[in-house]
This record gives sequence, structure tokens and C-alpha cells, in this order.
Amino acid sequence: MSSLEAYRAGFDERVFDLLRPAAETVPALAARVAQAGMVPDDLVDVAAVDRLAVLSKDDLIDLQAKDPPFGGGLAPGSRIRRIFQSPGPIYEPEPDVDDPWRAASALEAAGFGPCDTVLNCFGYHLTPAGVMFEEGARALGCRVVPAGVGNFDLAVRAARDLGATAYIGLPSYLKALLEKAEDVDGPPLSFQRAMVTAEPLPPSLRTWLEERVPVVRQMYGTAESGNLGFECEAASGLHVPVDALVEVCGLDDGVPRLDGGEGQVVVTVFSPHYPLVRFGTGDLSAFAPGECPCGRPSPRLVGWLGRTGEAVKVRGMFLHPRQVTAVMAQVPSVAAYRFVIDRVEHRDVLRCEVVPAAEGIDHGHLAAEVHDTIRSGLRFDVEVQVVRALEAGANPITDVRTWE
Repeated sequence: MSSLEAYRAGFDERVFDLLRPAAETVPALAARVAQAGMVPDDLVDVAAVDRLAVLSKDDLIDLQAKDPPFGGGLAPGSRIRRIFQSPGPIYEPEPDVDDPWRAASALEAAGFGPCDTVLNCFGYHLTPAGVMFEEGARALGCRVVPAGVGNFDLAVRAARDLGATAYIGLPSYLKALLEKAEDVDGPPLSFQRAMVTAEPLPPSLRTWLEERVPVVRQMYGTAESGNLGFECEAASGLHVPVDALVEVCGLDDGVPRLDGGEGQVVVTVFSPHYPLVRFGTGDLSAFAPGECPCGRPSPRLVGWLGRTGEAVKVRGMFLHPRQVTAVMAQVPSVAAYRFVIDRVEHRDVLRCEVVPAAEGIDHGHLAAEVHDTIRSGLRFDVEVQVVRALEAGANPITDVRTWE
């Protein structure tokens, strides 16, 4: 039996003990089991679970719209601590348990521990990333500074005054923070380790960061499912966690690929409160061959290889075409538009090109209206450019970024 097969077999008992009874009480899971021509008692192992269709982000959005707020996915009697809203919108319940997104194992592998004061630079507003990592850091005994995303000057001062030893956030934000500290009078920041995620970490950026922060590690996860993979000291792929089943499945048939081939990352989270079963992340990856030099037995994903579907991740958050359409419909003065995503100095830049609906429309007023509408509806800061025309049939979202 290969390490990947052994990893999968290790979840058979959880399927039987948790998902089988959950299929009796959780409406959304019960419906999917029935759609697969099964009954709850058929859920005895991972092979049985793999008979269920993959649940996409769009599927989840539709389920929640029909049966708000959680699409029938919450187990009866579950205690929920917080509710978050991610782009889509998708509502994520946070069960009232320790480290609900299971981030502690990723942080521990990067050396986070009780001696650390952590500057957490993920957002705390509606989306769960900030709390996701705070709960994981607190589980390891860390002190957490909830910096969020915002004022660089205040973040630099807090990091200096409090002697922050660790950072959590986007890699591009860490670069900008370190550069800001170099421009502001005072000692350099004393980060000894950093956990970065939500956007690619190209070799050039990694080298730049590691010249200033001794340990830089990546984690891979989603708002819906939490930690799905993390780097060890070998930095040779992303170890999948032992408390969630991570699969790479064929795009056409949803069948797990055990041959190391590329496919969509699909996850099953064994939560008695909010069981997320065969959830398709939309991310492409593959399992790395061989064993990791670190000795950890869990399989490794090779990393992020792209996206399925039309949604695009910008500054760590998804931009969905359906959201773009809904928001831009609120601006009748716009006849056509296009969102362009570029990358400058390792930071995402979002531009919205708009064509006025009629002659004589004040361009400055139109640009301000579009900016405010996007900021309110999509929660993205955007540069607005008024243009005379757009190419016929242009995609509403165009990604021109390169990762070098």
C-alpha cells in the first residue's frame, strides 16, 4: 500500500463514525447521498464517500441562497461562535471549538510557539482569515496582535513596540511592511518566522523575504475548509493535514487521482457541527512523488497549479464573475466594463476599465461612482479608468499577472 493509499485508509473509521450518522441529520448531506443513489448506512469508508459528486463553490452559493444561511449543512444543535461572509457570498459558520480551522499544525511546523508575539495581518472584517490564524496561534500559546490589513505606520509601530517575533499574512503585505519599516526611523522589525498564504510565493519574493526573516513558510487553505497543506523545514511541497481528507480529483469525473496527476483539490472536513464533504476548492494541484526528507508520513501537494472555473483570487480574496455582474449593474452610467488584474512589485493591482453609457458624462464623477460601488459591493480597492471602448467580447475579468 502506497503512502497515499494509507493516508486515505486512515479516514475510513471517521467516515463510519461521523459521516454515516451525519447523513441522517444534516439535510444537505442527506440530499447528496440520495442523489448518489445511496443511503446513509452506505457511508462506511472513503471509497463510499468518493461516490458523492464534488460540491463546487458555486453549488454551495446556490444551496445557501435556497436555504439560508448555511444551505442545510449545519448539524442540529450545533453551537456557532461566529459567522463569516466570504465573496460569493458564502457564509462560513465557526463552530464553538478550539482551533476550528485546524491552523495550529501548520504554524507549529513553522516554529510558532508560546514565546512568540504574532503580528496577524489578515483581515478581521467579515472574512475568516484573521480569526482562523488567531485561533491556531492561540492554540499554541502565542500572543496575537490583531493588526489586520490597513495602516502600515501603525503596524510597524506595534511590531516594534511589542517586539513581535512572528508574522502571519500575505507575502506581498509582509514585503511592504518590511519596506515601510526600512523607510521609518527606528530599529528593523524582529520577525523570526512568518506564515504566508492566500497568494503565490514566487522564488524571487521568497528569496527577498528570507534575507530579512529567517523562517518563511507557506500554508494552503480555504475559508470554507481551513488548513489543507503546509510547508515543513524541507519546503518541498505542502503536507496535507491528518485531520482532513485532501484529495486531487479529475476535473471531468471527480475521481481521486492516485497516480500523481494534476486535478482539482477536493476536501472532506470531519466536523460533527458542519461536515463539509467532497468540497471542490477550485484549485489545481497534484501529489508530490516520494517521501519528504523531514520524515512526516503525510502526502504532499506540489503547490498551487492554477484555478478551475472563472473566479480569480486577488489579494487573497476571490473575485467572482457573478458578483462583478451584480455590482456593476448598479451603475447604469456604464455601458461596458472590464476588470484587469496585474502584479507590480509583488503586489496585486486591480483596475476597472469602464465605457460611459452616453456622451457628456463627467469622467471624474463616473470614476468616483464606480470606485465607491466596487469598494462597497466587492470590498476591493480599485483603480478606475474611463476608456472610449473595449474589445468586443472581452472577458469581464482579465488576469495578466506573471509569477516569477
